[in-house]
Amino acid sequence: MPAIIYQELYELLQSKQLKALREKLEEFNVVDVAEFIEELEGEDIIIAFRALHKDTAAEVFSYLPYEMQEHVVKSITDQEIAHIINDLFVDDAADFLEEMPANVVKRVLKNASPETRSLINQILQYPQDSAGSIMTAEFVGLKKTMTVREAFERIRKEAVDRETVYTCYVMDENRHLEGVITVRELLMADDDTLISDIMHTNVIYARTTDDQEKVAHLFAKYDFISLPVVDQENRLVGIVTVDDVVAVITQEATEDFQLMAATSPTERPYLKSSVWELAKNRVIWLAILMLSATFTGLILQRYEQAFVALPLLVSFIPMLTDTGGNAGSQTSTLVIRGMALDEISPSDIGKVVWKEFRISLIVGLVLGTMNFGRILLMYPGEPLVAFTVSLALMATVIIAKSIGGLLPIVARMLKADPAIMASPVITTIVDAAALIVYFKIVEAILL
Repeated sequence: MPAIIYQELYELLQSKQLKALREKLEEFNVVDVAEFIEELEGEDIIIAFRALHKDTAAEVFSYLPYEMQEHVVKSITDQEIAHIINDLFVDDAADFLEEMPANVVKRVLKNASPETRSLINQILQYPQDSAGSIMTAEFVGLKKTMTVREAFERIRKEAVDRETVYTCYVMDENRHLEGVITVRELLMADDDTLISDIMHTNVIYARTTDDQEKVAHLFAKYDFISLPVVDQENRLVGIVTVDDVVAVITQEATEDFQLMAATSPTERPYLKSSVWELAKNRVIWLAILMLSATFTGLILQRYEQAFVALPLLVSFIPMLTDTGGNAGSQTSTLVIRGMALDEISPSDIGKVVWKEFRISLIVGLVLGTMNFGRILLMYPGEPLVAFTVSLALMATVIIAKSIGGLLPIVARMLKADPAIMASPVITTIVDAAALIVYFKIVEAILL
C-alpha cells in the first residue's frame, strides 16, 4: 500500500472518522487492508478492525499474523467472535486455532456454530503438516445420477459457503470418491446430460495422512487449483486449495533455508521474533559446529611435525579448506533442491555420486592446474610443493563433491530433512577430510 494512502487511512483512524475509514478500506483488497492493520498498534488495531464491514472482517482476519489474531480475539465481544469464526473458511479457522493458547481456543469454539465446531475439530485431529491438517471440508459434492441442470442447482445453492466451485467432486451415497468434473465442462454439456457420462473417473487424490510436501508436489506436477483428500476408506473428507499449497511451499522453503543456514526453523517473521528467540535458534547449531571443529584441531596437532619441517605448508590450509567447503556446498545445495522438487530420490544415490565424481574430476583438474601455476609464480623454487598442494586440492574437491552429493540423500533415507546436511555441516566434515588427505599426501611426497 503506498505511503500516501496509508497516511490518509491513518488520519481517518486518528480523527475517529470511522464511516469514512470503512468506505475507504472497502476500496482495497483484503490483503492490503490486513497489511494496513498490521502496521497499527494497541487500541488502533481493534478500532480499525471494528470499522470493517462484518462480511469483510473475517477475510481480513485470516490474513493477520497469529499474534494479532490473538490480540483481536481477546479484545472483541463473543458476538463478534461468532461472526468471524463462522465466516472463516474451516481450514483458515483450524490454522488459527492451532497457534492459539488453550483459553483462546476454548472461547472461540464456544462461540462457533455446531457445524463449524465439528468441522474444525475434524481437521485439528490430523497430524501437523499432513494433508488433513491443511484441507478444507467446504467443497461442492455431486452425485453421478444428477443431470447437468441439477448439478448447477446444487452449485448455486452451496457456492456461497464454499472455498472454491471451479472443480466439483462426485461421490456415492457413502461419500466414496467416484469422479471429478469442472464447472467449465458442465457449461459445455447439455442440461440433460448425466454427470456419470462426462465426469473423469481417473481421479488423482491425497490421503489425509500424506505429508503436505507430497500434496505440494502433486499441485506442481498436475497444475491443480484444488485436490481431493480421502481417508483410509477412500471417502472424500475435504479438499486442498492452491492458496494453502502456496503457504505450504513458502513454509517448507523457509524451513529449508533456515536449516541450510544452521539455525533452528521458526515460523515467526524475523522482525516479529525476539532477540532471545533468534539467539536460541542459532546458538545451538553454532555450538554443535564449534565442538565438531575440535576434530580439525586434533588433526592439525597430529601433523604438527610437518609444519616444523616445512612451515610453508601452513599457508595453504585456508585455501584447501575453503575450496573444499565451497565445492561441497555447491553439490549439497543442488542435490537438496533436486530432492525438494522430487527430481532426485534415494534410489538415485549411485547416479548422483557417480555424476559428482566425474564433475569433481574436471573441476579438480582445472583448479589444480591453476593452483600449480599460481604457486610456481609465488614460490619459483618449489615445484614439488606446488605439485603436492595441487594434488591435495584436486583430491579435496573430489572428496567434497562426493560427500556433498551423498549426505543429503543419506539424510532422506534416515527420514531426516536433507537440508540439515547443507553448507555448515558439509563444510565441517570436508575440512577434516581435506586436512587428513593433505597431510597424507605431504608425508608421501615431501617428508
